[in-house]
Amino acid sequence: MQQPLTPAEIVSELDKYIIGQKDAKRMVAIALRNRWRRQQVPEHLRDEITPKNIIMIGPTGVGKTEIARRLARLAQSPFLKIEASKFTEVGYVGRDVESMIRDLTELAVSMVRSEEMEAVKVKAEEIAEEKLLDILLPPRRQAALPTASSESEDLEVAQETSSKADNTREKLRKLLRDGSLDDRYVEIDVPDRTLPMIEIFAGAGLDEMDYGLREMLGGMLPKRTKRRKVKIPEARELLIQEESQRLIDMERVIKSAIERVEHSGIIFLDEIDKIAGRESGKGPDVSREGVQRDLLPIVEGSTVTTKYGMVRTDHILFIASGAFHIAKPADLIPELQGRFPIRVELRSLNKEDFIRILKEPENALILQYRALLKTEEVELVFEDEAIDEIAEIAFQVNSRTENIGARRLHTIMEKLLSDVSFNAPELQGRTIRITREYVRETLQEIIRDEDLSRYIL
Repeated sequence: MQQPLTPAEIVSELDKYIIGQKDAKRMVAIALRNRWRRQQVPEHLRDEITPKNIIMIGPTGVGKTEIARRLARLAQSPFLKIEASKFTEVGYVGRDVESMIRDLTELAVSMVRSEEMEAVKVKAEEIAEEKLLDILLPPRRQAALPTASSESEDLEVAQETSSKADNTREKLRKLLRDGSLDDRYVEIDVPDRTLPMIEIFAGAGLDEMDYGLREMLGGMLPKRTKRRKVKIPEARELLIQEESQRLIDMERVIKSAIERVEHSGIIFLDEIDKIAGRESGKGPDVSREGVQRDLLPIVEGSTVTTKYGMVRTDHILFIASGAFHIAKPADLIPELQGRFPIRVELRSLNKEDFIRILKEPENALILQYRALLKTEEVELVFEDEAIDEIAEIAFQVNSRTENIGARRLHTIMEKLLSDVSFNAPELQGRTIRITREYVRETLQEIIRDEDLSRYIL
C-alpha cells in the first residue's frame, strides 16, 4: 500500500475546502493515516489492531458531509458514503445493511480494474491501432503457392506486392496518428450488452437477486456482437477499451479488490441519528433498533457474501455522522456505541465563518458565481461590505428559522444574483458591482417578513 498523506497534510488539504472544525479534521486525518500504519506492523499484531470508528456530531450544514466528500478523494482506498436511513431491519421492505459491503466491493473492483486498464493502455493502443489499420486496409489473401516452373518469378511478384502493401500501411498509419482520418467512418463489431428485461416484485433484500439473475443470464447466454458505424476516434476508443479488458486478469483484479476492501475500506454512514432510538412498537420507528442490531455484526466484524466472493469486515473503518437534534448517541444500543469509541462534535457556524466560507475555500461560492458569469463575459465584483452583509443575513435567518448552516448561503446567493444571472446574455462586456446597498435592496423586504424568509431563504 502506497504511503498516504501525513495527518498534517490531510488537514491542510481539508482546510482548502472546509472552514473551521479543527477537531473533526484531526480525528479523520489520524484515522486515515492509521490505515497505512496498520499495514506496516508485524503480521501477528496486524489482525489485533482494529479500526477506531468515529461518530461526528453536529447540526446540518457545518461540514460533516463535506469532510466525507473530500476525504474520499484523499483516501487512496475504497470509500463509500451512504445514508443509514436507507436501511431497514431484515423482514421489512428496503435495503439490508450487508448491501453496503457489496457496494463497497463493487467500487473496489472498478477502482482496481481502472488501474489495471491504465497499466496495459499502451499495449492496448498498439493492438487497437493495428486492428483499425486492418479495417481501413484489409490484408490481402495469401497468394497461392508458386509452381516449380515459375517459382522465382512468383516470389519476386509476391515480394514486390508485399513491399507496396507495407508502404501503404505505414502511410495510412501516419495519417491515422496525425488525425487526418478523424472524419472518416468505419464499421466495427462491438459487444451487444442488451439483456432480457427482468422485473422482480418482492420484499426486502431481493434487490440483489434482481441484479444476480441478470448477471447469471448474461453468463449463460452466448456472447453477441452488433456492428456499428462510427468515426475513427470513437472506433479507436472502443477498440482500446475492448483490448484493455482482454489484457487484464479479472481473477487478480477481484482478489486485489477484496484485499483493499478488507484492509483499507472506509464507509461513511451519514444520518446515523435517524436510526437511534428504541422500538416504539408502532409507525416507522419499529425497525430502528433492528437496523442497529443488523449493523452491529458488520461493524464488529463478520463475513459478507458478495458476487465476487466472501468479504470480511473486521478492519473496515466506519465514520458515522448525525445532527442528533432529537436522539443522542446514548440512544444507540450499547453494543453499537462501544464500536464507535471516538466522538467529535462539530460546532455551529457564526457570521465570521460565513464570511470565510464565501471568500477563502478553493471552491468558494463567490468564485463559483464569478466563473459562471464570466462565461457570458460579465465581470462580477463583490465589495467586502456586501460580503459582510450576506454573512449577516445568513446568520440572522439561521437564528430566526431553521439553522441549516452554510447551506443557507447557497439559497441567499441564488436569490441575490437571480436578476444578474437571468440578464447576463444582455450584459456582455459589463462589470457588475455587488454592494452592501444592492444586497439590502434585494433581500431586505424578505428579511423583514419572517414568514416570507422562511419560505424563500
